[in-house]
Amino acid sequence: MANFFLDNKDLQYHLTHPLMRKIVELKERNFADKDLYDYAPQDFEDAMDSYRRVMEITGEICGDVIAPNAEDVDKEGPKVVDDHVVYAAGTSRNLKAINDAGLGGLTLPRKYEGLNFPLVCFVMANEMVARADAGFENIWGLQDCAETLNEFASEEQKQKFLPMVSRGATCAMDLTEPDAGSDLGAVMLKATWCEERKVWLLNGVKRFITNGDGDISLVLARTEEGTTDARGLSMLVYDKRDGGVKVRRIENKLGIKGSPTCELVFNNAPAQLVGDRKMGLIKYVMSLMNAARLGIGAQSVGLCEAAYREALKYAHEREQFGKPIIQFAAISEILSNMKAKLQGARALLYETTRFVEIYKQYTHISHERSLEPEERAEMKAYNRLADGFTPLLKLFASEYCNQLTYDAIQVHGGSGFMKDYPVERLYRDARITNIYEGTSQLQVVAAINHITKGTYLEQIKVYEQGTYRSDLSEVCAKLVEMREAFEKAVEKVTAIDKEVSGYKDFHARRLVEMAGHMAITYLLVRQATESDEYYDSARIYAKLAEANVKAAATYIENSDGSDVDLFKSIEA
Repeated sequence: MANFFLDNKDLQYHLTHPLMRKIVELKERNFADKDLYDYAPQDFEDAMDSYRRVMEITGEICGDVIAPNAEDVDKEGPKVVDDHVVYAAGTSRNLKAINDAGLGGLTLPRKYEGLNFPLVCFVMANEMVARADAGFENIWGLQDCAETLNEFASEEQKQKFLPMVSRGATCAMDLTEPDAGSDLGAVMLKATWCEERKVWLLNGVKRFITNGDGDISLVLARTEEGTTDARGLSMLVYDKRDGGVKVRRIENKLGIKGSPTCELVFNNAPAQLVGDRKMGLIKYVMSLMNAARLGIGAQSVGLCEAAYREALKYAHEREQFGKPIIQFAAISEILSNMKAKLQGARALLYETTRFVEIYKQYTHISHERSLEPEERAEMKAYNRLADGFTPLLKLFASEYCNQLTYDAIQVHGGSGFMKDYPVERLYRDARITNIYEGTSQLQVVAAINHITKGTYLEQIKVYEQGTYRSDLSEVCAKLVEMREAFEKAVEKVTAIDKEVSGYKDFHARRLVEMAGHMAITYLLVRQATESDEYYDSARIYAKLAEANVKAAATYIENSDGSDVDLFKSIEA
């Protein structure tokens, strides 16, 4: 029997991070539910025991059910029957196993039949599911739509929809359209108020919708007649049982084939407004997208884990020239770099999740009572970190996901190109991660403001003040040099950008990646100080980070304002 939690010491490490005590106290409101629900924890230790038990159950389902189904699901895929999606047989078995275990509504409050677990546990479950089958993670992981409803919907809407999610209802977020991909401000799906039925009626087409035939959908639609920009868009919730939506087709994709990516036709589909009109994109979708990007981070790390394990296993088993190929320097270096990037991406994933969690909990508490001044200040600080680190996570985790699945095939050689091994499926599944929920380019756009505002620099200086093991002092000294090079590069780019429009955008990715490399190195150094398990990865990643930071710093040092026009010459 396989268990994707018990076989992963890294997950067990992150579940016991020191900030978990603060997170649990905020989530449980000082354990106010202990006398109201028999499954509510009595104290911190009781809560942590519950988390471990549920993560073990999730790990067992992933190892014994979802992973064995993955190849058949990839081959069979979903189909459209009578205008609706029919999942692959393995997908249906996966959903039954997950729902039978009561893993719906993992983070939702107990009054909505949820488990009231921290976001850290949900992200961890998503990572394990993605390791087993990245396509299925898209289906199950979309229950994070319920968090948006929990934050912004009316109490009546919460009472209706959230228990459905807790009982296993699937979700979707219907955002993109044929003429509105990343440019969501161009969405034109029309929502018209029907006074007679007291509902909004949706008409139009949505495209590239993950799990588009889900039971509950959050839909971005144009409620304000005559508008063409974001100010005319609102968020609505749609119940599949009410009808009015047909699946025109399922997109034929490169990977994640078990996840139905749908083109939808809305024909007077009834829906309810969530929150305030005209705030759909400006407020609610931004919250939804940040949650989705956290999910893609988890999906990416899960794929990294699967790729690394397959490559390591093959390198031990495959013999050439009379010895296992792992004994060849070229292979051992690939695998060592893979492990360092995997543990680095995971460190960034859970650091970001903790930032988001604390900010979200203070937000929920602020709806219940007035925050104390120190609580409000802390909420603001964690909000800033969450906003800054989320695009950083999405960028690095998805890019590393693509790199590690590529490397896994390379370790396998010609065998990796064949369907006899799972690495070719992992490679195909990985390719979407740095495209959907905002391409890597868009993550850079989201992150660059945190370069100029100093979010990353301030947090790097916080990390710099930490106490680390003495035999990593050389690494820490190198990190100080990297930080100084980073500050110099930011100063130069900012100064020239005032004179040459577009100069900051030209160097944005270099600056963002410099910040990310430093942050990840510090996180690994911190982990190595607490556990020898991370010592080698910290040293290896530091070498990779130093090389990348130096390359970016040198490029910027040798650059001037003329580079903007030089690289725009392709447009002529």
